Amino acid sequence: MDSVTSGSSSNGFDYLIVGAGFAGSVLAERLANDGKRVLIVDRRPHIGGNAYDRYDDAGILIHPYGPHIFHTNSKEVFDYLSRFTAWRPYEHRVLASVDGQLLPIPINLDTVNRLYGLNLTSFQVEEFFASVAEKVDQVRTSEDVVVGKVGRDLYNKFFRGYTRKQWGLDPSELDASVTARVPTRTNRDDRYFADTYQAMPLHGYTRMFENMLAHPNIKVMLNTDYREIQEFIPFGHMIYTGPVDAFFDHCYGKLPYRSLEFVHETHAREVFQPTGTVNYPNDYGYTRISEFKYITGQEHKHTSVVYEYPRAEGDPYYPVPRPENQELYKKYAALADARPDVTFVGRLATYRYYNMDQVVAQALATHRKLTGQKTAPEPATVG
Repeated sequence: MDSVTSGSSSNGFDYLIVGAGFAGSVLAERLANDGKRVLIVDRRPHIGGNAYDRYDDAGILIHPYGPHIFHTNSKEVFDYLSRFTAWRPYEHRVLASVDGQLLPIPINLDTVNRLYGLNLTSFQVEEFFASVAEKVDQVRTSEDVVVGKVGRDLYNKFFRGYTRKQWGLDPSELDASVTARVPTRTNRDDRYFADTYQAMPLHGYTRMFENMLAHPNIKVMLNTDYREIQEFIPFGHMIYTGPVDAFFDHCYGKLPYRSLEFVHETHAREVFQPTGTVNYPNDYGYTRISEFKYITGQEHKHTSVVYEYPRAEGDPYYPVPRPENQELYKKYAALADARPDVTFVGRLATYRYYNMDQVVAQALATHRKLTGQKTAPEPATVG
């Protein structure tokens, strides 16, 4: 998209931005700094989208929509967000409850040795993977990815049950991208992510979003459906970060999503489990339990955890990666392309599962397209 010429009147806005999550907030901040007047609206009663955090009744900082762990390899993204928050270094670690043990995931050297009672070296575990891997001529599905790397037994113990719970589909029915995200390691590295930058906003995500949206050119309306106000408030251009099928009134049918139900508990003890997240691939109705104090670094005599139960209905979280769903999205993408008055950006508007840093990168790139800028802005960090 080329540079957009806004047509707001003196008492209107240059941009109406729908959604105050990462995509909308980054674009609001960038455009406000360009001197544009921005109205950002969200149907929820808070900013920050799914990354919103708050203190619970016990005074523990929690993530109501499940744990959001920040990690990126992009210096541009990290430098940009550093304008609005200081950071707490944090490397996320996950254990999986398998065969009565809590074992590191992604699968690494310790996972294999402890599961099978072996004493392999890094070189030997590479040979072990090669000996149990199944030959897959063409990798099409999530099952192909895993059995082609680590064989059928590890696939069944760590991946199949988790994927069936999470997606309501067998891995053999899902695109390869779902399990391709999870690496397999031959060393003892037990970090869930291997990115260059791994840290959490020192005072939480909500504070970071508040700083991002504090510009005097930005006005925020919460508990607001944009359809209720778009006819009454003049604006030049819309940026839409909601579900693309909802924007077009589901004219081709609903795009399939998986949702989540979050069950929060606070316990009168300092520690609930041995690490930030424990996965349950084979037992129970939930997929994982996360404990927030590991993630935030908060010290408190009590602790809060969240159980995640995958659901077929509810708020849209994960686009279901199947070829037929992508074909349906392409129909909506064609409608979006035919609307030069609206820019569609973010996970829901582009029907893609993006990590937080990828959404920020997409929003920064979208800003450059909207304004005709060719290069990224110079970083300016805060302490």
